[in-house]
Amino acid sequence: MIPGEHQQKESAVKKKSTSGIYFGWWTVAAASFLSLWGWGYQMYGFSALFKPLATELGFSRAVTSVASGIGRFGGGFEAPITGWLTDRFGPRRVMLFGISLFSIGLILMYFVNSLWAFYVVWGIVVGTGANTALALPVDKALTNWFVKKRGLAVSIRWMFAGLLLLPLITWLIDTRGWRLTCVFGGLVMLAVGLPLTWFCVRDQRPEYYGLLPDGAAVTAEMKGNTEATVDRGIQYAAEVQEIEFTFRQAVKVPAYWLLLVSQTIYSMTMTSLVMHFIPFLTDIGMTSATAATTVTIAGIFSIATRFTGGFLADRVAKNTLRFLYGGTFLIQSIGIATYVLNPSVTTAYSFLIIFYIGMGASLTLMSLIAGRYFGRKAFGSIQGSLVMLAMPLGIAAPFYTGWVYDTTGDYMPAFILFAILLFFAGIIALFNRPPRVPTGAVDTRKFI
Repeated sequence: MIPGEHQQKESAVKKKSTSGIYFGWWTVAAASFLSLWGWGYQMYGFSALFKPLATELGFSRAVTSVASGIGRFGGGFEAPITGWLTDRFGPRRVMLFGISLFSIGLILMYFVNSLWAFYVVWGIVVGTGANTALALPVDKALTNWFVKKRGLAVSIRWMFAGLLLLPLITWLIDTRGWRLTCVFGGLVMLAVGLPLTWFCVRDQRPEYYGLLPDGAAVTAEMKGNTEATVDRGIQYAAEVQEIEFTFRQAVKVPAYWLLLVSQTIYSMTMTSLVMHFIPFLTDIGMTSATAATTVTIAGIFSIATRFTGGFLADRVAKNTLRFLYGGTFLIQSIGIATYVLNPSVTTAYSFLIIFYIGMGASLTLMSLIAGRYFGRKAFGSIQGSLVMLAMPLGIAAPFYTGWVYDTTGDYMPAFILFAILLFFAGIIALFNRPPRVPTGAVDTRKFI
């Protein structure tokens, strides 16, 4: 970044901050919209699109599920690159590229009439856009700007992520068709998502703009002295036992690999179940509108736990985070078990409600525990590598779920497997202690 550009951006950030609102909260606002609209279409919306699209184009459920697997396959390869680019150049430029690609992909869905076109547009274009706009760079931006209030910031980002958009998407599909529904989503993302990201996200930590994380007070000695501000930022994070790891240091500790196991299981089960929830509910007798409403109502229960998870994460010791994190997986396992042990419409409601309660908290805690364990500087690279390594099972799970239904006419075998895996993930997370302080450089610019 050239000096003039940096000074111009610093001045813009300070102007907003001196108006009484810490600039990081503007970043939270942008992240919240992107999560609401982006995940609303890419994750929750796909469940509503699933049956109408498959019926019109003549696809089986397994074949339709492959599109999601392609997106995860691409995301696995892209994640280390996205993480490195985000650490090296900052999240804003990566997010702008991803938003543009995501929007174009949704608009192109209007022209899809074949299986290969569906795989290219939804699997590659929309999938790549979501991976680069909605995931690692957003987490990195929030992790950069918040330390002691990071749980609050992340929980706000995830509180309404995608969930409340599902009834709108379902209504649009019923009244305008799935093609125009996708076009509408792409146009809104371009019109709102791009400007919000441009004005409300910055590439560097707050210390490089003369601010401290969380809006903490800046002393007179720090003003105009970036080096002193950066040093104070490191000390500030150390007050909550947050230590800076490089990527090479992180992969040498057991905590990294145990996080990989739990995140892999969470990713494969959450993606598969959310994708198939509406088809599952319509199979047991609900209309598509009722199924969408049921999923939304069940998901509302997760809003409280998304916020509670972040709220508690800001107030517990680093070593205690693993108990919160592990407990969320056990709750999800119990939710699935309520239906598996006694299948009925009534237990389907309890299945969704309990599952979403656990999922909401784990969604928030996933990035928080990585940030608390490994610090800010290599967050993108570390999370990117975790996504890449989790990729094979993440790809297989949605296809497996669709294949189970196509071959047995029932989702039950998949539900049983997911309940067992989530229980195992919970036990693993409970034993995942924070890593010890690494030896070596603590230079914030050295992230590899």
